[in-house]
Amino acid sequence: MTRRILAVLHARNLEYVRDRSTLGWNIALPVLLVFGLGFIFSGGPQPLFKVGVISDVDAPASVLNPFLSTPHVSFYPVRDRERALRKVARHQVDLVLDLRSGEQRYWVNGESPRGYVVERLLLQSDDAGLRRETVEGREVRYVDWVVPGVLGMNIMFSCMFGVGYVIVRYRKSGYLKRLHATPLSAAEFLIAQVASRLILMLLVTTGIFAGTNLILDFTVEGSYLDLLVLLVLGISALLALGLVVAARVHSEELAGGLINLLVWPMMIVSGVWFSLEGTPKLMQLAAKLSPLTHLLDGARAIMLDGASLGEIADHIAILALMTVSFLGLGAYLFRWSAD
Repeated sequence: MTRRILAVLHARNLEYVRDRSTLGWNIALPVLLVFGLGFIFSGGPQPLFKVGVISDVDAPASVLNPFLSTPHVSFYPVRDRERALRKVARHQVDLVLDLRSGEQRYWVNGESPRGYVVERLLLQSDDAGLRRETVEGREVRYVDWVVPGVLGMNIMFSCMFGVGYVIVRYRKSGYLKRLHATPLSAAEFLIAQVASRLILMLLVTTGIFAGTNLILDFTVEGSYLDLLVLLVLGISALLALGLVVAARVHSEELAGGLINLLVWPMMIVSGVWFSLEGTPKLMQLAAKLSPLTHLLDGARAIMLDGASLGEIADHIAILALMTVSFLGLGAYLFRWSAD
């Protein structure tokens, strides 16, 4: 019996080692993740406070206002004042400072403890007599911010692995080869796969959202219908991406490696657990290539800011374009058999 076990063990080890693609992914994936995480979180300790600065003059910080030289405070340029003020209202930014000619004022949330401390620091170092403006709003809980990320992560894994593994298994078992003998085209087969998984994911995600919302009472400022439209497009784009991965692969191990190579970086750079503000610009640009990023950014805009579909039209358009492009590419690359 021992010899038989050792023989099977040896055969399985050889099979694994000789599958160069699977072995390569298993080695490369953790290395890429470690370097990616190291790049994202590189740098010194995070500052204690965050302040947005509006300015129309390119000058040293100490010239614009001595407060801008305060240590342990992160100052970042503001291009959209209304968006920055919404963050002050939600306690995500501690203060917004407007140093433009003729403005010279600042906004603070009177109910924010961190805003109170930053305002005291500003008044101690300011000689220009900045005008005080207040912004009202309740603090957005972390659960309100992170719930789109958690649901989006679940959608991503279900879409990518659900579709990818199913089609690879169909191909490996010869089921696709039998389907090929019917009048069914590749595009029709892929559309049916997307539609089936889309219905299931909509039901599951809606049920999870409704159930947990009864207990945690999420902040939803916008329309539930707008949220549903965005959800349909986001799921469709991720499903279509999963089809591209499974279009030609005939090994379940290789499919798992390819899918992991996509889903883990997407989970890291798409803002599932943390905001991308303050991360390297290259990382923020890379995040825009992920359909999960546009799904999460759009969902948070609707839920936290009360945005309409028109206000997130860029995310809607990109998700629609990704869905059509991935479906077209998947249909073009699709193979019925493993031969």
